This record gives sequence, C-alpha cells and structure tokens, in this order.
Amino acid sequence: MRDDSPNSPKNDEEQNHITEEERAEASQLTRLKSRIVYEIIRQEGRSELSRPQASIWWSGIAAGIGISMSLVMEAILRVNLPDTPWRHLVESIGYSAGFLLVILARLQLFTENTVTAVIPMLGDPCRNTFGGTARLWSTVFLANMVGGFIAAAFLSYSGAMNADVAGAMLDISRHVAGWGTWETLIKAMPAGFLIAAIVWMLPSSEGSEFWVVLFFTYLIAAGDFAHVVVGSVELFTVALAGEQAPLKLLTMNLLPALAGNIIGGAGLFAMLAWGQVHEEVEGER
Repeated sequence: MRDDSPNSPKNDEEQNHITEEERAEASQLTRLKSRIVYEIIRQEGRSELSRPQASIWWSGIAAGIGISMSLVMEAILRVNLPDTPWRHLVESIGYSAGFLLVILARLQLFTENTVTAVIPMLGDPCRNTFGGTARLWSTVFLANMVGGFIAAAFLSYSGAMNADVAGAMLDISRHVAGWGTWETLIKAMPAGFLIAAIVWMLPSSEGSEFWVVLFFTYLIAAGDFAHVVVGSVELFTVALAGEQAPLKLLTMNLLPALAGNIIGGAGLFAMLAWGQVHEEVEGER
C-alpha cells in the first residue's frame, strides 16, 4: 500500500527538493533586512535633499494643514463619546487621522525628515549633506508651522466646526498648552522616536502601511506624548482664542517639543538605526 500521508519519507523528500528558481523566489520574499531598509531610506533621503526648495515648501504647508485633522478627529470623537475614564483611549484613535493623511500622501512632515535626512548625513558626513539637511529641516519646519497656523485660523474663525466640536478642540489644545517646558521636552522624545520608527518600518510593511501608521501614532496620543507639528496647531488655537501669549507658547511649548522630537528621532532612533548597519556599510566601501 502506498503511503501518501503528509509525514511519509517520500513526501518529506519531495518537499525538501527545492529548485534554484524557488530558492531565488524565497530569497526575494524574505523579510527585508536592516541593511536593505537602511539603503532604501538613504536613497529616499538623498532624493529629498536634492528636491527643489519650492516643492518642499508647498508640500510642507500642505502637511501642516493636513495634520490638523488629528485635532479635528480627536475633538469629534470626544464630543460623541460619554465622559468616562476610557474615553481618552478611544478618542486617541482620532489623532492618527492627520498622520495617515500626511504620511500616506507623501507630504513633507518635519518629524519624518529627522531620520530620512539624517541617515544620508551619517553615511556621508560632509558639507553638502550637512548643508542639505539644514536646508531641508528649516524649510519643512517653517512650512509645517505656516500650514498649522492656516489650519488653526480656519478652524477657529470660519465657523466650519460646530460649537461643540470647536469647544472640544480648544479643550484638547489647552491641555497641551498647560505643559511646562521640561514636561513638554520629555513628552516629545518618545513621539520623535515613534515617528522615526514608522519611517524605518514602512519599507518592509508593504500592504500594511495604514496599520503601522495608525497603531504607532495612536500610541503617541494614548501615551499623552508631544508632537511638534500637531502641537503647533493646538498652540495656535489657544493663542488665537486669546488665552495665552504667543511668546509664552513658543518658548515653553513649541521649541521644547521641537527639541524633544529631534532628540528622540534624529538623536536617538537614527543613531541606533545607523549603529546596527554602519559596520556593514563601512565594510562595503
């Protein structure tokens, strides 16, 4: 009698007989290694550094406007949820809306560039890469701030939001504006690290980008961390309501959030990512 069971020796032999073509196909389907992810991000970073400044500027403004949807969606959920201890965990899902829009639309978001631009600079430290990174960072950050202010002004004065949602947006913004300098700095570090991690994960998450962005940006909101671009919309909202002086919000909240995001993204994650591949990179030179 013929033994056709899955565990028969013959079947094991047939399953282990793999052609060279199948081996090549299996190799292509293998999870991307860190070295390959590094190379993808390095090439993307080099491309960003060489883009025309006008393109970066307008893309950055669009990102600043688009990221305001994080505040809007969070406020909409707050209005429509009961005031319970778990409300924060549910309404934090809305925080991901702006990031999904901006990242999946490939707009210029400052905290993404803290790792995208730094990787080429670490691999080839020279005047051109340092200058290009400084140009990219300053252009994207200023453009994001302009876009954030436009969004905050529109949401505050246009009447597009109903009174309940507008009130919830202001409440959420007050919470962020109430943090002190040191608290904002510390809260911004994990946010910078998480956004940089998203950038590192996206090349190997083809088909799952939505869920990667959703989960890790949700974690920023649920963890009550500080993101400088979303925070700018919130701080502009408070300033436009006349509740706090713009200079105070700049020095106590916006600049510490900027510093914390850079430390967490470029200073910590990018250096760690570079550390795991630099021996391989140097060995190929």
